[in-house]
Amino acid sequence: MSITPPQDQDIAEQRIKPRPKGIYVLPNLFTLAALFGGFYAIVMAMNDRFELAAIGVFCAMVLDSLDGRVARMTNTQSAFGEQMDSLSDMVSFGAAPALIMYEWGLKGLGKLGWIAAFVYCAGAALRLARFNTNIAVVDRRFFQGLPSPAAAAVVVGFIWVMDDAGFRTVSEIPVIAWTAFALTLYAGLTMVTNAPFYSFKDVSLKRSVPFVVIVVIALGIALINIHPPIVLFGMFLVYGSSGYVLYAWRRMKGKPASVIATSTDDPDEVGLHR
Repeated sequence: MSITPPQDQDIAEQRIKPRPKGIYVLPNLFTLAALFGGFYAIVMAMNDRFELAAIGVFCAMVLDSLDGRVARMTNTQSAFGEQMDSLSDMVSFGAAPALIMYEWGLKGLGKLGWIAAFVYCAGAALRLARFNTNIAVVDRRFFQGLPSPAAAAVVVGFIWVMDDAGFRTVSEIPVIAWTAFALTLYAGLTMVTNAPFYSFKDVSLKRSVPFVVIVVIALGIALINIHPPIVLFGMFLVYGSSGYVLYAWRRMKGKPASVIATSTDDPDEVGLHR
């Protein structure tokens, strides 16, 4: 019977003991910046600067769309980054839009106002939790339900348009207050539906594209600059209803409306279509 010397045993334990993993700085900087955008939006809403609050959420959207791409391009994906991204999304696209909308237009509706804001906030939390658990079985070309950044854009985009038009005390205007109520409920509930929303994930930045595509992108940027509040709100409002249109079209064509493992073309989804 052989006994391992204590010195050799200590060396073996040091070799087996896993080293603590560090945190990748670059992608998490974008995530933290997106989180700051949501926090900034809340602070601005508390100070009745609703235009700046809306801009803060839209900036958070841009930064949120970059952190994942930066992580993939630099090969710095990590489980920590995924969790950090989800928590940041909950603040910037869940809590922030709900609080901003409540302060701007729902406070005058009493209990119905904060209930609508809570439905939106809960919908964002459920949407993010379902996305994290279903990511391996959902067709990557589509989102299952309205993504939380787009829902936030619908809510704060409406605030931005109304604020730009001079409506800042909407509790005194029942039509706008109830419109805000309906829009908040619509965005919150649409996040937890099974309606398919195009994800644009099959659009690769590394592929060559026809020259006309660059021209269209330039025209889109110019169009947004004409009047950012109305153009951005209009774009996301159309996108926010596109899932229901696609769902109805698939039903009419007799195709499966669910986005759970409906793509048989993606090699990453082999074995998910049994």
